[in-house]
Amino acid sequence: MPIPAHILEIAAKYAEQTESGRALAPEVFEALRAAKLLRLWIAEAFGGTGATIVDGLEAIEAVSRADGSAGWCVMIANTTALTSHHLPERWAREIFAPEEACTGGYGMPAATARVVEGGIEVSGQWSWGSGTNHCTWIGGGVRIVDDEGKPAATPDGATTPFVFFEPAQVELLDTWYVAGLEGTASTDYRVERAFVPEGRWMQLIGGTPQVDSPRARFPFFGALATGVASVLIGLAEHAIDELRALSEKRSMGSSKTIAERAPIQADLALAMANVGQARSYLHAMAHEAWASAEENPGVGDDERASLRLAATGCAMRCLEAVDLCFHAAGGAAPYRRNKLQQIFRDAHVAATHGMIAARTLEPIGRRAFGLPTSTAQF
Repeated sequence: MPIPAHILEIAAKYAEQTESGRALAPEVFEALRAAKLLRLWIAEAFGGTGATIVDGLEAIEAVSRADGSAGWCVMIANTTALTSHHLPERWAREIFAPEEACTGGYGMPAATARVVEGGIEVSGQWSWGSGTNHCTWIGGGVRIVDDEGKPAATPDGATTPFVFFEPAQVELLDTWYVAGLEGTASTDYRVERAFVPEGRWMQLIGGTPQVDSPRARFPFFGALATGVASVLIGLAEHAIDELRALSEKRSMGSSKTIAERAPIQADLALAMANVGQARSYLHAMAHEAWASAEENPGVGDDERASLRLAATGCAMRCLEAVDLCFHAAGGAAPYRRNKLQQIFRDAHVAATHGMIAARTLEPIGRRAFGLPTSTAQF
């Protein structure tokens, strides 16, 4: 998906400000918002652009190549926007229809909620609240419990819904002091006895879409995993760009430039191969799952497993590509004046995300051996 060049130039221009400010620079956020890059996967009924999943992945990759934190925020906004297909129309329209709408949040049920008159009351705390400082609505996964703390359900049957809060209900905690992706403002956040009206929630697993479309049928966790992997593609492509820009550099005591040294030539070639192969596999599996979502009521377990395998494999290969470029640059790489150090830090933080962590390979391998395997989170 082509992204206007000026958007990428703005993201790159303000990358240092974004990192030092630990949040997207206002100029970057406004550029992304104005270009509708934060609402690609919103249901078209509520103002979405109609972008396919692969369109969105390409946008995430392009912005991440300009700046990892900006690309990460594009990824979070769009994956959260997929909930627009599952919320009751009243809430989907209120949350997503305004042009300035931007959502984010942490999907795992880290907080608890009790059913009260007219809705639920939520208390708890989440981590990795990426972009919450600029969100118009902030979400969080919860567990429904009764007065004794035992598992319960809402009247509509939700047990672990993803619920939306108004920003005024949420306390953002100043916890985001990290090695990389500093500009994503991924701070912890919490609520205390926050009231959520009836229906302002949806189930990430097993919910029934309220607005049907291929985006609604596409597996949510597959979209999230491939989105994270696309951030790493962009970062790896940027690392390759930065290593090539050092072609005339000479190491201390060497008569050869970086470009003339055979081991570094091999490292660059391997990094390029890693990224190219990873991207091709990821997009092939995303296209396959999208085709299934277009033609069928849902995406089958085989496609879901392949999608998650492609995402994790892609992330691993791209992280390796970043490491190859960083080490090939030698003593120049660690300096703050060299972008490779930021790319290295951003990539290693991105790779810690649970959706593409090494442990996600285990159930896929288990299933490949023909053993009983839960596919609920594929």
